[in-house]
Parts: sequence; C-alpha cells; structure tokens
Amino acid sequence: MSVPFDRRDQLDKIQAGLLPGEAIIAVYDAIGVGTGFLGLTDRRVIIQDNSFVGKKIAITSIPYARISSVSILTNKSFAGQWFSSGHLAISTGHHTYEVEFRGDDKTRHAHDVILHYIAR
Repeated sequence: MSVPFDRRDQLDKIQAGLLPGEAIIAVYDAIGVGTGFLGLTDRRVIIQDNSFVGKKIAITSIPYARISSVSILTNKSFAGQWFSSGHLAISTGHHTYEVEFRGDDKTRHAHDVILHYIAR
C-alpha cells in the first residue's frame, strides 16, 4: 500500500521518527505561516512548525488519545464553490493547532483519519 505524500523529504522525516510497529497513513505539505507539514500515523498526528525565532523548528507529536476535537475550516465563495485550500483545526483542550493545505481533498482526508482514531 502506498502512502500519499507531497514531498519526499517530509515523508523521510516522518519515517525516521517512527516508533516500533508504527505505520504512516499520509504526509501532507502545509501552506501558510509557520507550518511545514502534517503527518498522520496509526498512533499520532505529527506537525512540523517552522515559526520559531532563530530558524528553530518544532516537530510536535499529538497522540490521538489527547485530541479532543478536529474541525474543517473552509471558505465558500459567493457562488458556493469551494476554494482550493482548506484549514484543519486540531484541539487538545489546551491548545489548538491549525494547518492549511492546498486542496480540500487533503483537508478532508486528514480530518477523516483523525476523526476515525479519536472516535474509537
């Protein structure tokens, strides 16, 4: 089974940090301020944040058990057509992470995967 991903270097970073027995579901490039990418595994969500001062990068792992909600934030145009990007909001109760993707399909897939794991 092939893993959907946007950039090979991002997939490689996720693969390098996997726990024993952990499997990657998808790795999507993010757009907008700060975020580099979002990775989904069968155990957690991994977000790379590039917004720190001094060119520091944070890679944050959020176990599905810690996620309290996931939301899709989209804009609809006046004519009712979807824009070509979508936002995902992942809340842990203490912090909300927002990630913007190119394409509603990636936003929907990430949302559905997270919802699947937090609704179990």
